Amino acid sequence: MSAVVLSPEHGLPNTAFLQALGPGLAAVSIPDKAAGMALYMKSAMPYLGVPSPAVRKTVRALTKEHPFTSVGELHATVTQLWAGASYREERYAAIMLTDSKLGRGEPALLPFYAVVIQTGQWWDYVDSVAPRLCELLQQDRSTMEPLLRDWSRHANFWFRRAAIIAQLAAKSATDTQLLSDVIGPNLGDREFFIRKAIGWALRQHARTDPDWVRHYVAAHESQLSPLSRREALKHF
Repeated sequence: MSAVVLSPEHGLPNTAFLQALGPGLAAVSIPDKAAGMALYMKSAMPYLGVPSPAVRKTVRALTKEHPFTSVGELHATVTQLWAGASYREERYAAIMLTDSKLGRGEPALLPFYAVVIQTGQWWDYVDSVAPRLCELLQQDRSTMEPLLRDWSRHANFWFRRAAIIAQLAAKSATDTQLLSDVIGPNLGDREFFIRKAIGWALRQHARTDPDWVRHYVAAHESQLSPLSRREALKHF
């Protein structure tokens, strides 16, 4: 990982964690798998060859060994790790660090999630921050609802995908009006990752409220793409 200098107002990173991460990931890497992983993900950034469960296990072990003491330290660390990554697994580690007691539901990390979406621009990154967006939504609807509605009309379709799938983990707390509002501007979009996201969001909510999803699909039959409709009704 290359060095990145951050201004003091963003907090100081956990340098012990950052210094330990590279060797920690290298120790569990399977180099023969690296090229195939990059090919599958169509990634210009190389892989070390570390499966996701091993990345997560390494991150958890190192956070116990080098604990974070503040949100500012966490934010500075994930920002530096993301920006300075040499391997894709380092970026996965940055996102995984936010899935912690310190990070979950923390509004100070929202700018980091926006950076992930803006600069990552691929489904593995965007889909990984969706649970964090869901937590923020449950905690502060007055901020997140208008933000997600804005994102649903963003020029960058990855922000629109993030808005559509932001409630995947909400279950019975899903705001169906918000779900409808973020899907609506994207119904005519031919982008695969948008059509897939719409179907995924509807299919997931059908586990909680199948009648609402049936009604939504019927009401928007002519607007939903065949892919979105098929995904939405997959488990009926």
